[in-house]
Amino acid sequence: MTIRNWIKFFFSTLVVGGVVTGILGFIIRWDEFSNWFYDMDFSQIIPAFIWLVGVGFTFSVISQMGFFAYLTIHQFGVSFFRSSSLWNSVQLVIIALVLFDLIYFRFQKFAAAGESLVSYVLLAIGLLGYGVIVALIKSRQSKSNTFVSALFFMIVVTVLEWLPVLTTNEKSWLYLMLFTLLACNTYQLLMLPKYNQRQG
Repeated sequence: MTIRNWIKFFFSTLVVGGVVTGILGFIIRWDEFSNWFYDMDFSQIIPAFIWLVGVGFTFSVISQMGFFAYLTIHQFGVSFFRSSSLWNSVQLVIIALVLFDLIYFRFQKFAAAGESLVSYVLLAIGLLGYGVIVALIKSRQSKSNTFVSALFFMIVVTVLEWLPVLTTNEKSWLYLMLFTLLACNTYQLLMLPKYNQRQG
C-alpha cells in the first residue's frame, strides 16, 4: 500500500468511527439527550454531537492500532507455526478462551446478587455471531482461507481493544465502544484489499 492510500485508509476509518459514535451516541444515551431533541435545543445538540464524533475518532484510532498489530501478529504466527492449519487451530483455541473469559470473568466481577448469567452469555453469542458473518464475507472476498483469521480479529482483537470500558462495565459506554469498534474493524478488514489494489 502506498503512503497516500494508507492516509486515505486511515482517514476513511476515522470517519467511520466518528459517524457511528456520533449517531449511536444519541440513540444509546437517549435518556440523557432526549430533552434537547424535544426542545430542539441545537445549542446543546451540536456540541454534544461534535464531542461524540471526537470520542468516535479515539475509538477509531484504537481500532486501527489493533488492526495493524494483528497484521503483524498474524504474520508472526504463520511463520512460527509453519503451518496455516496449526496456526488456525491455535487461533480457534484463543477465540474460545476469550469468549469464555468474556462471560465468566465479567459475571464474577460485575454480576449483582441473584443476577442471571444469560445477559453475559448473550453478549458473547452476539459478538460471535457477528464475527462469523464478517468472517464468511471476508472468506468469500479472498481467494485464500481467511475465515479463522478474520474471526480471530473480529473477536479477540475487538475484545482487547474494548478492555478500557469492559473493566468499568458502564453499559452505555460498553455498547457504544463495542459497536464503534465492530464498525471500524469490519470496515478495515473488508476494505484493506481494495486500498491495496489502488494505484497511487
